Amino acid sequence: MRGYAMARPTHAPFDKKKIVAENRRARFDYYIEEVFEAGIVLTGTEVKSLRFGEGSIAESYAEVKNGEVWLVNSNVPEFSHGNRFNHQPKRLRKLLLHEREIAKFTGAVERKGMTLVPLSVYFNGRGRAKVELALAKGKNVADKRATIKERDWKRDQARIMRDYK
Repeated sequence: MRGYAMARPTHAPFDKKKIVAENRRARFDYYIEEVFEAGIVLTGTEVKSLRFGEGSIAESYAEVKNGEVWLVNSNVPEFSHGNRFNHQPKRLRKLLLHEREIAKFTGAVERKGMTLVPLSVYFNGRGRAKVELALAKGKNVADKRATIKERDWKRDQARIMRDYK
């Protein structure tokens, strides 16, 4: 195939086997620009606690400090059978990303006023804990009202179409 430029392959959607925590409010409060998958550095008791389905990222966000990305305010409760080696539930957790992704985050947060919002925490097919991280822009009150109005209209539309058949 000489002379033809091949299209770039698209990334496969993230391989989510077991979703542990989800930030459902994020899509309502923010415009999601781009989504990334990041590894997360955890201790043994944190992994065990997450495997039991405990954990919350409802109020959490990520920030870039000294060329590293940290997950702030995420809650992984202490493991019930963890003895003195148990972890602190709301500690900072390092996210594992490529340098060019971190550079992209840094530029977007500093110049465009964007936010790093975790959308979900899950285990992939290989059993690794991952965070779905979004580069997002905050919505104002009017935008949120428009989102509610659009959602209600879609619901009514579906109801009308269902009754019409």
